[in-house]
Amino acid sequence: MPDLRCTVQTCTHNQNYYCNLDSIVVGGNSAKKADETSCDSFEERKGGNSYSNAYSDMAGKEASAKSDVDCKATDCMYNKECQCHAGKISVEGGNACHCQETECATFKSGCA
Repeated sequence: MPDLRCTVQTCTHNQNYYCNLDSIVVGGNSAKKADETSCDSFEERKGGNSYSNAYSDMAGKEASAKSDVDCKATDCMYNKECQCHAGKISVEGGNACHCQETECATFKSGCA
């Protein structure tokens, strides 16, 4: 289970740079570089973009540094049987409105 950090401030699951989901999905079946991946679990936070709004949106669910990461980016060197095996990953996307505006910044092509 990777240490997951997230900078996507507009995601409803983001709480102080951590995710309140036990498991996320990273998309990018044919990705060859990080910006071709996405956090398919992204959901835009409605009613404001600040972390302070996160607490009311999450209904008491605590965010954690650890999450299971199902990974569709099969060419990533950290992908083993569709699970991420990196020690730490970073999901980025600042002020994203759609999952396509996010990315797994830890992605590294396993292709030579």
